[in-house]
Amino acid sequence: MTAKDTTQEYALGSTDAEHERLIRQSELLEPITERFFREAGITSGDRVLDLGSGVGDVAMLAAKIVGPAGEVVGIERDERSIARARARVAEAGFRNVSFTQSDANEVRSEELFDAVVGRFILQFFPDPAVILRALSGLVRSGGVIAFHEPQWEPMLAVLEPLPRTHACALINRESLHGSGARTDMGLALHKIYQDAGLPAPKMRLEMALGAEQKYTQWIFDLFQTLRPQAEKLGLNLAKLGDLGTLAERMHAERAASDAVVPMIAMVGVWSRKPAG
Repeated sequence: MTAKDTTQEYALGSTDAEHERLIRQSELLEPITERFFREAGITSGDRVLDLGSGVGDVAMLAAKIVGPAGEVVGIERDERSIARARARVAEAGFRNVSFTQSDANEVRSEELFDAVVGRFILQFFPDPAVILRALSGLVRSGGVIAFHEPQWEPMLAVLEPLPRTHACALINRESLHGSGARTDMGLALHKIYQDAGLPAPKMRLEMALGAEQKYTQWIFDLFQTLRPQAEKLGLNLAKLGDLGTLAERMHAERAASDAVVPMIAMVGVWSRKPAG
């Protein structure tokens, strides 16, 4: 992504700490994304384009699905992220994954793809229909266009019995929204796909829930990344109390209750490119 592709400021950045957060996040999301990709029709031998590859987690997941007979090409604009992704792919032993530094609307390929995919990426584009229309030109007739995007409202509703954790998650949502990201992108894609000239998509909403510490930790980790953006926007962080002990207090709040903590609600949206 670049400034001309995305909203004016990419609030998550590309620090080493953010790379590590993305890797931990992917461990939580991978089972959901894998089920989604398989249901969308991605299968062995497919050639897949991964938009906004980051540090390579979605590309490696797709590579596992398509197998050695398939191929995954990851598109990412950040050099540091690409370097980390290439190192991780080499370490994992994948020989069918490559990465290209490119803007989303400038991707070129002499060979058509069987699928284009992405996770948590369209939310950052001011006009995702334009991006989807351009990407669909790289997909064969009958090929899959499948994206996983967030929907914040279900998560916030489930967190209401945990006021401290809810407040932290709300700061996260407001920080992303204030940076220009669409925090309702998941459900909005039903219309956006059709605006891009694609058939009305099939959709699925899934949200992981649990009592383990890793769920509250995910919310806190995202807050750590977004804290500079929250401060820039003038959001009220005082309601969170001592930020140095926030994670421990969130964990304790959950442990003292019978409530579970959700991950972000993930809306899987997929359609097939029509013939002609």
